[in-house]
Amino acid sequence: MNMLRLKGSSLKIQRMRTMETSTIPTTATTIEENLAGVSAQVETACNRAGRDVHPRLVAVSKRQPDEGIAAVLQAGHRVFGENRVQEAQQRWQERRQTYYDLRLHLIGGLQTNKAAEAVALFDVIEVVDRPKLARALAAEMQKAGRHLECYIQVNTGEEAQKSGVMPDDLDALLAMCRNECGLNITGLMCIPPVEEEPAMHFALLRGMAERYALAELSMGMSGDFEDAIAFGATSIRVGLSLIHISEPTRLRRISYAVFCVKKKRGGGGGG
Repeated sequence: MNMLRLKGSSLKIQRMRTMETSTIPTTATTIEENLAGVSAQVETACNRAGRDVHPRLVAVSKRQPDEGIAAVLQAGHRVFGENRVQEAQQRWQERRQTYYDLRLHLIGGLQTNKAAEAVALFDVIEVVDRPKLARALAAEMQKAGRHLECYIQVNTGEEAQKSGVMPDDLDALLAMCRNECGLNITGLMCIPPVEEEPAMHFALLRGMAERYALAELSMGMSGDFEDAIAFGATSIRVGLSLIHISEPTRLRRISYAVFCVKKKRGGGGGG
């Protein structure tokens, strides 16, 4: 009887191991499936909103392992968002030699002393939020002979710890960027407060873009991009649901809320 029990236990353990092996997908398979899943969600949200043109999917690659990035590239995706210049340099400088169609968006706060590196690496700067930064970017673009697309980041929730120009100051900053600096301002970006309904912030940003005839709206992250699509987002910034196995939307938002409370700082522009 003991032998029968042992054999039964061994069989059970073997079955568990087989099941474990067969149900854990490879990184490439997981990401390809997640990319398809996000694309299907975007399609559904666009149909619901009566939109023919889909928003640009910016894959947020901050703090992700190389194998994850390689798998997203292997799946054919080429538009990525980064929060930090130094991390982006390490990840993308060599890859640019192989992937000529890469399009990199800077979506995290930028210090003026990093303006030259940002101009050299990125294709779109989404975080213009103050005159000093606008002047620094303009000077570096002139030196480099590059004329990048720029978005102004608006602090729609008027949060003290978060980057972005206050809504009441947008008019003056936009005029300064266009008239004094000659920046190519094509759109606006926002990150709604975690504890508030994002839809009202998306509506506010859309109204500002319409007022100033700006075509690009970067809004919506992993937990709320479907709402952003309904309000006209032209870029959505998706992180966890693309790189990892998708988590429930509510859990993602709670995790982000805890992160923000711990950090007490502006944070990045996507995930």
